[in-house]
Amino acid sequence: MGASCHSIVYPDFFLVRRWKRKALASLGDKATVRKMIPEVSFTRPGLKFIFFTVAFASLVIGAANPQIGTKVEEGKKSGADLMILLDVSNSMLAGDLSPNRLENAKRAISQLIDNLHNDRIGIIIFAGEAYVQLPITTDYSAAKLFLNNISTDIVPTQGTAIGAAIDMGMKSFDFVNGTSKAMVLMTDGENFEDDAIASAKRATEKNVAIHVIGLGSAEGAPVPIYQNGNPTGFRKDEKGQTVITKLNEQMCKEISEAGNGVYVRASNANSGLGIVMNQISKMEQKTFDSKVFKNYEDRFQFFLGFALILLVIEFFISSKKNLKLSELNLFEVRK
Repeated sequence: MGASCHSIVYPDFFLVRRWKRKALASLGDKATVRKMIPEVSFTRPGLKFIFFTVAFASLVIGAANPQIGTKVEEGKKSGADLMILLDVSNSMLAGDLSPNRLENAKRAISQLIDNLHNDRIGIIIFAGEAYVQLPITTDYSAAKLFLNNISTDIVPTQGTAIGAAIDMGMKSFDFVNGTSKAMVLMTDGENFEDDAIASAKRATEKNVAIHVIGLGSAEGAPVPIYQNGNPTGFRKDEKGQTVITKLNEQMCKEISEAGNGVYVRASNANSGLGIVMNQISKMEQKTFDSKVFKNYEDRFQFFLGFALILLVIEFFISSKKNLKLSELNLFEVRK
């Protein structure tokens, strides 16, 4: 292609073409001028430009990696069901864990998801009320997507209803398939709403273990107030004193004991999920039907292949006429 290609594919291609036509017209009669320059083609440059433009468009589409068609996959996997119960009350914004209790917990859950293989996972968030953030699934990409969107603003009612979260987790489990089940409760233990101990005992009646990870410190920390993402101060009580939220370790231990699980206190260096996952790995692994996955098939190769063919054709189209072929056609006409 070389220099001829660069001379054809020019931003002002049509303006140049128009200028050339005017220049040739100023030389005299069009038919006479064409006889004077028989090797010049007036149509091939435009044809080459069209081929190159379509090829370039195909390359752009191919680079965007279009995905057309779907492929459905089903199968059986062996694992356990794991439900994460995540506290999103305002006290989880305290900074005694870096950067705060909630973000520390989310980071730990993200690492947990990275280490899962065939286990199914679900997420329940709670404050004054409990909500299913992610139904039980093996789609780890979806789990991370939902996890990233969790904040204290996602629950309208503040408080810490741990018992409601446990009951919601029990309702979310599928007890038909018989897989081993466990819950991981991540909270600072400041329970003011319900009887979490009773809920934990009800869970053990169906062989669901409840492991607890305590978030926070015994010394506690103030609860920051944010406005437009920026801290503006700390929460105060009715007397105007700064509220200090502390880890209720005793409550966390009682819940784990009632739920036949383990209790681990999180720190900046250790989230505690490693110990919990060791306990979960000891559970019986049972086979279950995996969820249907839809993987879009890539179609970029068709556009790139089409572009390559057009570029090859464009390369072999000469900007000049084939004089021998023109003379042969003229000879046949005269005969």
